[in-house]
Amino acid sequence: MAGYINTIADLEAQTYGTSAIGGFGNQLLKATGGVQALHGGHDQTLGIGTGTTTAATGALYNKIFGQKVWSMLNRECNALSVIAKRPYSSSGWRVLSERPAGGAGNSLDVSDRTTATGSLDFGGTSLRPDVIGGVPENAKLGELNDGLVSIAPKYETLFTSPKVIAHQFEFSELAMEMAQIDDGIGDIRAQMREDMGKHHAEVQNQMLVMPLEVYADGTGSSTIATIERNYTSLMKVVSSNAELKALKAGGLITGVYAASNNAPVQEIAKLYGNDSRGTDASSTFMDAVVNHGTLSSTGQRPLTLSLINQTLREIRQNGGSPKVILTGYDTLQTLSDLLQAQERFMDRKEIVPTVNGVRGVKGAEVGFRVSTYYDIPLIPVAAMPSTKNASAGAGITDMLFLDTDHIWLSVMKPTQYFEDGISNGNPFGVGTLGNQALYRTIGEVACSYFRGQGKITNLK
Repeated sequence: MAGYINTIADLEAQTYGTSAIGGFGNQLLKATGGVQALHGGHDQTLGIGTGTTTAATGALYNKIFGQKVWSMLNRECNALSVIAKRPYSSSGWRVLSERPAGGAGNSLDVSDRTTATGSLDFGGTSLRPDVIGGVPENAKLGELNDGLVSIAPKYETLFTSPKVIAHQFEFSELAMEMAQIDDGIGDIRAQMREDMGKHHAEVQNQMLVMPLEVYADGTGSSTIATIERNYTSLMKVVSSNAELKALKAGGLITGVYAASNNAPVQEIAKLYGNDSRGTDASSTFMDAVVNHGTLSSTGQRPLTLSLINQTLREIRQNGGSPKVILTGYDTLQTLSDLLQAQERFMDRKEIVPTVNGVRGVKGAEVGFRVSTYYDIPLIPVAAMPSTKNASAGAGITDMLFLDTDHIWLSVMKPTQYFEDGISNGNPFGVGTLGNQALYRTIGEVACSYFRGQGKITNLK
């Protein structure tokens, strides 16, 4: 119908004058003496008539790309979204690391059978079952043989240092103006703010799932000192003395467990001012539940329900209560194949990320559907690493079991956007004929109970 736009061809004709539509003429070509279409198609040779060379008219047409910028990158930030956020209210905290009568295990150990008089083993790793509080009639205060002596719990202190995460970018005055004309995207400041904001969140997500072994340099002989400027990785927080030894045995870190000549391992083991993971001690209150198997070149294990159930059982025996499981898409698919063949345990529930972590929501109209295992949400994280022996083949990603009541992102300053420059009437502030801008966040990962967290690695 004349005068109307019914097809894409009609729209191009009206916009670029490729043919006449009800009075719409090709004024550009008329000025050149041409009467045919400016082009035969976006991917065809340009031409305006017989006897005219393509080279002579090539400058008359340019492809229009549009203002919208489509990202072809996966920049999801699930780990950053899922972990609880709390205000940074103190630099550290005190923890009870040993019982008053002795023992730092997850349950009271009463396996000591020593019966010698005067040897009640107060302060040991295990207690005599007959001297855990029962005293004789008219017991004397401070009398060892009566089992009534002063005892006290053992406390430790941990501290965090806030980490400043910042990304700066800039654009010149000329670039901002030129983007408004020709084939520009319009407001480049808005586009840059959006893309840089996504990048700012993406790298924070990467920090949270940074593989433990990359804390060492490429040779494994020393640590990357500046990596401590980042948030402490959840992979480092949820670790153990035994895992560090396995990483060493698997060729992922080097050195021996002695403070005098093991700086790399000691630095990797040191967390919140405590380096007990880097000793030869069999266990420490800083140890999480880590099921790593043998990190040898042939030691990768297939993912089984027994591995997951064992890890969950040990976490719960320690007093933890996992609120979320973080893993990669490949591990999630493997678990789905294990469960849905017989339709066991795999369910769907609705959750919503909040400032206090992930919580289930029943009957609400918000949130999103996720898979669960024993009612624990399974959240896929694209950046999740795969821990395995240095010479082992490809494996599937690790699994993190987080009790978000005891692990969180302590935020001193939430993400803020700053911009100044010539568009704000202050070119002297930035020292250029343009604008400078940055995103900044200040915080650090904190954990108040390590034994309530878990991890499964070395999977195939």
